Amino acid sequence: MNKKIDFYQKLRIKIKTWLESDKGKQNKWAEYLMFAPDLFHLLCKLSLDPEVPTKEKAKLATAIAYFISPVDLLPEAFTGPVGYVDDIALAAYVLNSIINNTGEEIVVKHWAGDRDVLNVIQQILKVADEMLGSGLWRKVKRIIGNN
Repeated sequence: MNKKIDFYQKLRIKIKTWLESDKGKQNKWAEYLMFAPDLFHLLCKLSLDPEVPTKEKAKLATAIAYFISPVDLLPEAFTGPVGYVDDIALAAYVLNSIINNTGEEIVVKHWAGDRDVLNVIQQILKVADEMLGSGLWRKVKRIIGNN
């Protein structure tokens, strides 16, 4: 049986395989990269939740499109899985907005990851400037618009 795998599954396999390589094991941002599939999953789940306001769904749609687009500020085609750090930072930024504007319960309800989602988001936001550099982090936030 030829089962088609979706973006989430492909992303998990790609990042997991890379993290098991010597290059992946040595990468400074390795622990954050494995959050990419779970953050993508969370963005998708929230975009379908009727409790999420339309304004927040527009931000979610932008973050989802950014994740799947081959053209972004750190293109994965050139940088490999490390190129997901900007996607991860943008996802955390959008999720933080939802928490601030809607409440943390809705984000927690849809989280499928192993770690505490609220801590994950805060950790990513804390290191995003270092992860991306100030200039790139400002550009990533501008994609959604500074609230």
